[in-house]
Amino acid sequence: MLEIVEKTLLAGIGALSLTQKKAEEVIDDIKERLNLTEEEGKNLLDKLQDAAKKNQQKLEELAREEVKKACERVGVVTAEEFSKLQKKVAQLEKQLKAQS
Repeated sequence: MLEIVEKTLLAGIGALSLTQKKAEEVIDDIKERLNLTEEEGKNLLDKLQDAAKKNQQKLEELAREEVKKACERVGVVTAEEFSKLQKKVAQLEKQLKAQS
């Protein structure tokens, strides 16, 4: 299940790369049409890239939350919970050995 989520996230990142290329093409086109200077075009592209990064971070955060919720629904324990259970089992085994 985590493999599917990982592949989905990687596909999303790949799509963002394609979107960045498309954004650069659009900026070049806008730059020509509006007679923007190289610096103005670069500033516009930087703003678009910054917005895309923020959206990517939000998307990744939402994906993590959804994976967490899905794992909870299915009953998958976290590494921390598993570690606690291991320690508890070890303590119980120690107690049983001490009693016999």
